[in-house]
Amino acid sequence: MTPKHPSITVQLTGEDGNAFAILGRCKQAAQAGGLAKADIDAFLTEATAGDYDHLLQTAMRWFDTQ
Repeated sequence: MTPKHPSITVQLTGEDGNAFAILGRCKQAAQAGGLAKADIDAFLTEATAGDYDHLLQTAMRWFDTQ
């Protein structure tokens, strides 16, 4: 499956597994990748609409994750 924004890479492995840390890394990568605030807000809304597993799945759908 190709992520929505394949040019934006977010490091998930070997990092703090805390949901807030993951959200922060995704937001920072999205900003650095030039995503509009509305797109970042849409990601954050979707990512926080469920549990931890949902957060990880959303990050993988939106970004290239490692």
